[in-house]
Amino acid sequence: MNTSEHPSLPFLLLVVLLLLPAAYSIGVNYGTLGDNLPPPSEVAHFLKTSTTIDRIRIFDVNTTIIKAFANTGILVSVTVPNGDIPSLTDARNARRWIDANIKPFYPATKINYICMGTEVLHWGPQPLIDSLVPAMKVLNAALVKEGFNEIKISSPHSLGILLSSVPPSNASFRPGWDVGTLKPMLEFLKQTKSGFMVNPYTYFGYSPSNANFCLFKPNAGLFDKATGITYTNQFDQLMDAVHVSMKKLGYPDVEVVVAETGWPSGGDPANLHANPVNAAAYIGGLMKKVNSGDGTPLMPGRKFETYIFALFNENLKGPSLDEKNFGLFRPDFTQVYNVGIMHAPQAQAPSPSPLGAASASDAPSSSASPWDDAPFFNKSKPLTGSPVQAPPTSSNTNASATTNTASPGAANPNVNFAAKSMAAFILAMILLV
Repeated sequence: MNTSEHPSLPFLLLVVLLLLPAAYSIGVNYGTLGDNLPPPSEVAHFLKTSTTIDRIRIFDVNTTIIKAFANTGILVSVTVPNGDIPSLTDARNARRWIDANIKPFYPATKINYICMGTEVLHWGPQPLIDSLVPAMKVLNAALVKEGFNEIKISSPHSLGILLSSVPPSNASFRPGWDVGTLKPMLEFLKQTKSGFMVNPYTYFGYSPSNANFCLFKPNAGLFDKATGITYTNQFDQLMDAVHVSMKKLGYPDVEVVVAETGWPSGGDPANLHANPVNAAAYIGGLMKKVNSGDGTPLMPGRKFETYIFALFNENLKGPSLDEKNFGLFRPDFTQVYNVGIMHAPQAQAPSPSPLGAASASDAPSSSASPWDDAPFFNKSKPLTGSPVQAPPTSSNTNASATTNTASPGAANPNVNFAAKSMAAFILAMILLV
């Protein structure tokens, strides 16, 4: 068909594109600490056919899961357990590890990352920390020798690696870790074009006075005098704190990957902010943020590779109830809450009680310094020992979520369906012209 004979064709095609809803691609952490979870083959089929989730991260090298995702096109990040890291400083062991865990499955399964441990600096001990970067280098050399150049190696970090995060302009990595481990790691990541993985949980910075700041909701913002930037959400604040810390070591251009972040939809009775309303608000806001390409104030234009924590509610996690309730889905594949990641409309469960949901009174307080509500990242912490920002223990102790509501900012799936139908109708009319 000659488009010059149909001058309205470009306009109609533009209309079709505008009517199509935004598709939010996102990654998830796929944990398995539950006795009622579906088999990996069903999980792989569900993610491929029913969701916009295009990548997963697992906390080990579970071969059943890796096999299940063969020929799905879904990217898979696998993890070297912390205890196995020291052995991989030996080249022979690294080759054996690849022979057992990568060769049989790649490239049918699109393994994109090998995560060297989980929050190694956070948990220690020091001999394990000392072996981290050497193991990354040795395993990478073994991958290159096998021709697996597309598989990258990184290591996820809790934000306990930061000495300070408030304000972001004052952020830095902890002395001892900065030059001793993180600088050589960043040099390795720069050379291999891999991402620096961090786990920014705004959930752990929550207080009633900064709820909106944590949840991507309208708020007064937090002003950084040194840069003149007003931060309107804690995710940007934390990501820029990481960026400033990297820049101080000379590596501002290494990409930052969000290896874990999430919000529980349920918790212990006293934990009112762990609820489906807040979870939907945070995850919905996060998905819009990382897919927008807007980046952050200090990293404009970046589109961060992001993995939500977690795929399922996991009933064997604990001891707290919030750790069991970080999932996007229940074990029967029904959504805990709706954030627009399903390909087609899914029946919604009854709206959850708004108890504990953010309200107008949750806006940042004007009577105290707004930075006072998020200083847990700059509390002093020994180089090894109890965590500052205790994550919902990932690795082989990952976490999950529970309940069902529509995110205030998420696209209504029924509207999406109508838009798709209208777009299809217009396209059909164009083809008939």
